[in-house]
Amino acid sequence: MKSLWSATEAQRLAAEGDDPLLAQTAYACRLLGADPALVLHGGGNGSVKLTGRDLLGDEVALLRVKGSGRDMAALRPEDLTALRLDPLRALARLDTLDDEAMLDALRLNRLSTKAADPSVETLMHAFLPGRVVLHTHATALLALCNQPDPTALVAEAFGDKVGIVPYRMSGLALAKAVAETYEANPAVEGLVLTQHGLVTWGDDAHTAYERMITLVSLAERRLARGRRRAVPVAGLVARPVGAELLLPRLRGLLARPRGEGRFERWLLDLRTGAEARALVDDAGLSEAVRRGVATPDHVIRTKVSPLALPPAPAADGLEAWTEAVGQAIEAFEEAYHAYFACHDAARGGGRIELDPVPRVALIPGLGLVGIGADAKAAAIAADMALATAACAAAAESVGIYQPASEEDLFDLEYWSLEQAKLGARKHPEKALARQVVAVTGGGSGIGAATARAFAAQGAEVAILDLSAEAAAKAAAEIGPRVLGLGCDVTDRAGVEAALAAVARRFGGLDVVVSNAGAAWQGTIGTVDDATLRKSFELNFFGHQNVAQAAVALLRAQGTGGALLFNASKQSVNPGKNFGPYGLPKAATLFLMKQYALDHGREGIRTGAVNADRIRTGLLTADMIASRSKARGLSEQDYMAGNLLGREVTAEDVADAFVWLARSNKVTACTVTVDGGNIEASLR
Repeated sequence: MKSLWSATEAQRLAAEGDDPLLAQTAYACRLLGADPALVLHGGGNGSVKLTGRDLLGDEVALLRVKGSGRDMAALRPEDLTALRLDPLRALARLDTLDDEAMLDALRLNRLSTKAADPSVETLMHAFLPGRVVLHTHATALLALCNQPDPTALVAEAFGDKVGIVPYRMSGLALAKAVAETYEANPAVEGLVLTQHGLVTWGDDAHTAYERMITLVSLAERRLARGRRRAVPVAGLVARPVGAELLLPRLRGLLARPRGEGRFERWLLDLRTGAEARALVDDAGLSEAVRRGVATPDHVIRTKVSPLALPPAPAADGLEAWTEAVGQAIEAFEEAYHAYFACHDAARGGGRIELDPVPRVALIPGLGLVGIGADAKAAAIAADMALATAACAAAAESVGIYQPASEEDLFDLEYWSLEQAKLGARKHPEKALARQVVAVTGGGSGIGAATARAFAAQGAEVAILDLSAEAAAKAAAEIGPRVLGLGCDVTDRAGVEAALAAVARRFGGLDVVVSNAGAAWQGTIGTVDDATLRKSFELNFFGHQNVAQAAVALLRAQGTGGALLFNASKQSVNPGKNFGPYGLPKAATLFLMKQYALDHGREGIRTGAVNADRIRTGLLTADMIASRSKARGLSEQDYMAGNLLGREVTAEDVADAFVWLARSNKVTACTVTVDGGNIEASLR
């Protein structure tokens, strides 16, 4: 573990900030938070004790502590909530303090009601005398203390540099135990919180940070002397099928019916790197991680243990594998119900059971899969599972991996103050949350607007475009988890590869918007065959390629889905000298109806949008001028040449696609978005 502290950067931040010590404490937190071997996703903590003034102008002692759920890697000084220190320290005189009373005390002592709720570990920071206090969940440290008896290993690693605090949940009891351990030996440089991490302190941020790095390095050195032997998983096949065939089946089996063709869906995040394969292909390590998570804080993201699945099969074993996965999920959920019933009853009952769906799956021969309500949650679950694997492997190299007890993990999983970090009870899910949407021709125009509209409705989005650069650019403009891929829809193999990549990234597919197209003009009696065939390749067979590849994924999932097509008003109301474009679009309109007929009983819905006169890369300025001239209109009158006299935008078309995706009882439907064109209107 190397120190990344930069004296130059620390001095710059101190000079720019309102309080040098506050700025440097935030800097120390960011350095720690940027290393996943120390801190993961909202974990870790930091604080600094300062003086300030209250509303009356009186000088008071303050504690600035990380706000609950704030990301250490991006921590700013303002993310350290200011509280009056003395009233918090006075709470040490209490014997007990329940969660609600503690939260009231923390909130009442904030200097500003607009500040974030302070960390649930605030009292620990308040009771320790160090001006700057830092707390991490260092993997190396957890490997040493997740043992049947960690005392000897901790002593070997640190000598008399640390004190040991037995595991307790955050709150008054932990804070008092920490203070008592420190007071028993004030010479220590840090405290090992069993199954909970490492705490260091100092009169300045640099000292507290360097102590953290030094102590974690000592833990790493002790672990480096250990050795563990892998136990290969039995039944691995030489040529397993790809993730694009396995993940949609897993995702479909995880989905929960919600009536009338609706499902509670889950997003998947597959990890196939060396660390993931070292876990899933090692029977001994897989068994170890099923004993529990590296630190109880992770349980709200991963549940107590992962779902162990059969090895990835060869092609002829796919159906048997799928059946075995269904049985494994059923067994996992039954075990979770029993786990809840047992521990809830032991605590007097009254709790509401959380969903029993696993958050991590292990597939030997393939990798580790994070499972979440959205792509971010799935990624966090995968990250935390890999951290547990690293901890368990290291622990097994020097002893026996024994994490916190199931009782302690239950208490943390059902602790309201931890559940609040997830925010699930504050914000209802958006209409298309948990769904995966692929948009072709999504690099610009209608496609880009449609991708943005679906993302705004909570969907996970993949943008496919002939230009990989345009797809990546459009994806980046929407958000960090949007996938951008190059794809020529006239190339069947390329389409299949692109949708396979979508399945590998998100676990499957729920909606495809087949939008890619281009316009060719020409008088039908004289147009050459090459032009007409080229238009059909893109404007008809391109849609067929996309729909056919999508149906394969939708059928594998078994949870329905939607095929949506950009058919254009030309499909029902041809324009003069526009036959090369209108003819394949008319065929696409009937293609949409055919898919509704052939696959409706499988829950696969279809729809089309007939749009007209949208300013996009297809309807360019030159084409607007040409079509205006063909109709004897000014460009302005041409673009607003509808019954409402209003120009229609790409965003209007996008809204129609979203409506079709959301309309669970609508199929074989064509929506006309053109401001009113009687000749193009349908029933």
